[in-house]
Amino acid sequence: MPHAVTIATPGLQALILCGPGSSFPTFTANPDENPKALLPIANRPMVWYPLDFCYRAGITNITLICPPTAQQAIQTALNTNPFLTSLPYPRPDLLAPKDLDQNTGTAEILRLPEVQETVTSDFLVLPCDLVCELGADKLLQAWMVKSASLTDLLDDTRSENVPPKRSGGLGVWYQTKTATPIKGEETDFLATVPLPSSSVSPPRGSLFPNISKVVYSTPTDSLKDLLEEEKGFPIRHALLKQHPRVRMLTTHRDAHIYIFPHWIMDFVRENERLETIGEDVLGWWAKAGWQKGLSKKLGLDAILGQSSTAVSNTDGKTSPVGSHSPKDSTVKHPTGSQIHDAISASGTTNLEGPVRPVIRTGDKPGHEETESANEKQNDSTIPPMLAYIHPSSSTDSTSTPLIRRVDTAQLLLQISLQLAKLPSIEEVGSAEAASPFAHTRKVAYPEGVKPRTTITKQDSLVADNVTVQEKTSIKECVIGANCQIGEGAKLSQCLLMDGVVVGKNCKLTKCILGKRSEVGEGCTLTECEVQENLLVEAKTETKNEKFMSSSGLEATEEDLAEDDDDEENDGNDNDDDEDEEDDESAEE
Repeated sequence: MPHAVTIATPGLQALILCGPGSSFPTFTANPDENPKALLPIANRPMVWYPLDFCYRAGITNITLICPPTAQQAIQTALNTNPFLTSLPYPRPDLLAPKDLDQNTGTAEILRLPEVQETVTSDFLVLPCDLVCELGADKLLQAWMVKSASLTDLLDDTRSENVPPKRSGGLGVWYQTKTATPIKGEETDFLATVPLPSSSVSPPRGSLFPNISKVVYSTPTDSLKDLLEEEKGFPIRHALLKQHPRVRMLTTHRDAHIYIFPHWIMDFVRENERLETIGEDVLGWWAKAGWQKGLSKKLGLDAILGQSSTAVSNTDGKTSPVGSHSPKDSTVKHPTGSQIHDAISASGTTNLEGPVRPVIRTGDKPGHEETESANEKQNDSTIPPMLAYIHPSSSTDSTSTPLIRRVDTAQLLLQISLQLAKLPSIEEVGSAEAASPFAHTRKVAYPEGVKPRTTITKQDSLVADNVTVQEKTSIKECVIGANCQIGEGAKLSQCLLMDGVVVGKNCKLTKCILGKRSEVGEGCTLTECEVQENLLVEAKTETKNEKFMSSSGLEATEEDLAEDDDDEENDGNDNDDDEDEEDDESAEE
């Protein structure tokens, strides 16, 4: 059960985006029947974790957003899965916009009419693959103190002469270089600047020391494309004038936890070329805080109540396209090779002042000072987008709360095994003292375990109705409900989904077995993935292989019959051609 709520939430809504799961080809080959949101992480459906994150903070106005094709599967799980049905009331709503498909971007989702109608207040955006042990109440506290506006929280815009101060946002980034790094895990490039110092010491346990302001944000892949195109990293003069101390992070990842003010819905609606939240919405919002004139081009001045009109494009819509900085107003500070070195080395780059900007050709005396004053004024009127940089230890993964996106099979296995090491509620003595992700017991159905077996309970989870035969060894594994483990089987660092059957004397290492799959007797598999409902033949020995069904690729009886007819027709045509040639020869 989710832990008790520690603070009252300020009327926030939560949107949980349930994508198709294209990064799990073995287990979401049919995303309509097996959507990513229902894949098990440590025996709980993936979507349970962001739901629990919301309930722990007292957020009960929750909407799951999924493609219409996946609606039935997710709704069925909400009604029948014991982990989802045990969540507190009110239950989450399920929204399936008609125009939402597998290729719709996250910002495009916010622009859909059904979503625009649903969001009526400040809101939280979460991915369905989020596992966050950190309490959302601490993030909300940091947002309300550092970024939220009392005017927005109270919905009070009665001031006539002074433009209302509007709330900013808060996002979360975490370090990917942990004690157990995943090769090839996605990262994001993030540039931040410190917040103004306070004379008051932050409360003990608060997140304030790790909060900073975002000035640049983009996925690392997009950064590399920019470096190749520009042969360097273009830095705006305006950024360096206002913020001589810029911290650049290259090994962190955007957790896609966003606390947004309601005006962001207007911002996304008015800028139709914004496709994603992480790259487009955050990226352009952050730049508008220091790049002169960009807020007007994006329509932010009008949205925030700072002007009556916005600059529109020729098509009548505001758009960030065309607002890129011109070449003569940028400084290529580090070269491309230097940035690449920074990305592959420490992961953090500091540009600490004073940094002397290069004055553009044609600038008149006094122009720089005037522009700087205007940019500082612009910086103060655009609500800030803040970043919580989650601290982590490279040696001990249990020293800090877990924050991780689980969007690949490797992460699915690693995070499941990591959660399996959490002490159970039975071991700790009470749910309040245990982790919010702790299970009641490590072995839920001990009656199904035969004598003379070895199960390392400190790092394993065995779900309900699992039968384990004699002489079996299970070490650092997660076993789903209704699984059957044959005599003499040896499992190490494996994840078995519900209903898996493992034959006698099998040896499985670092494998993920899909629902209701079966491994024949005497198999030896290492680092393999097995699709649901698939049979691995007995005595199979292989490594690093994905067992997937070729369903849909086989030729049906009708196809074979059509091929036979085509061959017969081809043969008749050839006979006719030969007859015609014979006739022509006879005439000659």
